Amino acid sequence: MTELVEGVKAHAREHYSTGGWDVVVECYTDDEIREVLTEENASTVGEAIEAFRFRVDVWADRQADTRNSAF
Repeated sequence: MTELVEGVKAHAREHYSTGGWDVVVECYTDDEIREVLTEENASTVGEAIEAFRFRVDVWADRQADTRNSAF
């Protein structure tokens, strides 16, 4: 599980400015990442990253809405 958590964190750091991955970096603890991965039955790093895809997409949409409503 540690490898999966570290894989998600590394991917999030690499994609910090892409979509909502910054939320994973800034807001999720290792235990919270583990919880998501357990709920999603992730067993590989690829599956672990995909387990966050929906959440990241939602945050990216919210960030875009915020930027668009600023004007």
